[in-house]
Amino acid sequence: MGFERLLGNERLKQNLSQSLRRGHISHFYLISGPRGAGKRTLARLLAAAILCRESGKPCMSCSVCRRVLDGNHPDFITVDDPEKKTVTVDLIRDARADIYVQPNESDHKIYLFPRAQDMGLPGQNALLKVLEEPPKYGVFLLLTDNPDKLLPTVRSRCTELKLQSLPEDVIRRQLERDFPNADAEDITAAILRSGSFLGQAREILSDGDQIPPQTESFVRSFAGRDALGLTQTLVPMEKWKRDALGEILQSWLELMEGALVCRSGGTAVSGLSRTLAVSRGSAELLEGARCLKKAVDYCAANVSPAAICGYLCWALR
Repeated sequence: MGFERLLGNERLKQNLSQSLRRGHISHFYLISGPRGAGKRTLARLLAAAILCRESGKPCMSCSVCRRVLDGNHPDFITVDDPEKKTVTVDLIRDARADIYVQPNESDHKIYLFPRAQDMGLPGQNALLKVLEEPPKYGVFLLLTDNPDKLLPTVRSRCTELKLQSLPEDVIRRQLERDFPNADAEDITAAILRSGSFLGQAREILSDGDQIPPQTESFVRSFAGRDALGLTQTLVPMEKWKRDALGEILQSWLELMEGALVCRSGGTAVSGLSRTLAVSRGSAELLEGARCLKKAVDYCAANVSPAAICGYLCWALR
C-alpha cells in the first residue's frame, strides 16, 4: 500500500491499513504532531486510500490517487485561507453547508483542515454541529500541532492519528538522499535540532544553503577580529528597512548561540557557527550574542537602522 510514502510510524500505518481493509472508515480523523512531522503527507495518503477504487488502497497509480495527491480531486476539499491568521467561522460554515451536497464522483467526500488549531471557539462550535450528525459519506481530516487547542467535545469525536519522530537511521538516510552535499556533522545537528522530525530537519538544512553575503562577511570579520571588515559589512546596511535588518541580525544572533553550543560540547547545524566557535572564546561569543540581542530589540523598538549599525560597529569591534 501507498502508506510507505510516510516514513516511520510503522504501527500507525499498520493499524490504519488494517482498518481500511476491513472497511472501517471514521468520519473524523485528528492527525497530530509537531511541525514537519508529516501530517499533510498522511492526510493526502489517507484521502487517497478512502477514495481509491483499486486493490491495495491507496494504489498510488490510478487517476483518483494521482488527483488527490495533486490536490485537484473534486471530492477532496481543503478548508483554509492561508492569507489569514485564523480559520474563519465563515469558511467552516461554508464547508458545513457543502457537506450535505452529494459527492461528485466518489463514495465519500473529504474535508481537510490543515490548521485545525487555528479555529476559534465559534468555528469549532460550528464544526461540532456537523460532527454530531455527519452524512454517511462525509469524512473530516483535522490537522494540528497542538491538540489541546481543540475543544474536548471535538477531540472526543475524532480518531486520533498521532505522528511520532523518526528513528535516527531512517531520517539520516533520507536526509543524505535529499542533501547529498551536506556534511555528516550538519545532518547530525539538523536531526538533533529537529527532534528527528523530517520536515523540520529539511528546513534547517535548506536554510543553511541560503546564506546572505552579509552574513558570511560578518562571520569572517568577527571571527578574524577584523574591525574594518565588520564596519564595511555594516555601513551599507544602514540604508536597509528595519524589518529586513532585524531579520538578518536575528540570524546572526542564532549563529552566535550555535557557536556557544559548540563551545559547550554540543553540535551546531551551521558551519558558520562552528567557525565562530573555533575563532572566539565563550566569553567573547556571549558578549557578541548580548550585543546582537540588544540590536534586535532596538529594531523592534523602532530605532533607526543607521543607529543600530553604528552601535554594532562599536560594540563588536
